Amino acid sequence: MRGKVLVVTGVLGAIGKVVSEVARSRGALIAGIDHAPSQLPATPERIEIGGVDLSDAAQAKTAVDRAAKHFGRLDVLINIAGGFAFETVGDGDIATWQRMHALNVLTALNTSRAALPHLAESMAGRIVNIGAMGALQAGSGMGPYAASKAGVHRLTEALASEWKGKVTVNAVLPSIIDTKANRADMPKADFSKWVTPQELAEVILFLASDAASGVTGALIPVGGRM
Repeated sequence: MRGKVLVVTGVLGAIGKVVSEVARSRGALIAGIDHAPSQLPATPERIEIGGVDLSDAAQAKTAVDRAAKHFGRLDVLINIAGGFAFETVGDGDIATWQRMHALNVLTALNTSRAALPHLAESMAGRIVNIGAMGALQAGSGMGPYAASKAGVHRLTEALASEWKGKVTVNAVLPSIIDTKANRADMPKADFSKWVTPQELAEVILFLASDAASGVTGALIPVGGRM
């Protein structure tokens, strides 16, 4: 990771913070993008671009181009920005499906489209998306979320095929992630079976590394201990 420029979306969230911290500890330069406002001043090693709606293509391009201008190049895009909703199909609201599509599919699509011209100029261009194991077979209440994450899976495969030989594109598919929010929502669950943010970060950063140069179009499940 030393010297690589990483764009991390959703950088102020539970997963984004861990991924960026681990990457920085290994010498990476971080351009963080988030919907929430950022109060951190830019430095030669880090810039946070807050207040960005990545479901809007123009805003995504402006933020990515700003990151590229700050560092002079981009090497890796990690699409973590997203959202979750639990709602049954019959009793739910169509607006939930639209919101999940915007938060999970459009954010990854718009940021990838904005970053790809920059990544193609790198000797090691990488995109890592966040899918979901729950999108492989949706259960009750998981329809809107699973459908949107399935869209991320197909986006990953399409981009990997279209940019083969120029940029690798892969996705990690976590099971339930051990965050404060998930523990609050499922207090009786066995947290020991959940994937930790640190474990997820390790897989993400492997896919972003030189060691993963031969891996593209992969959907990699993470977690789900027995």
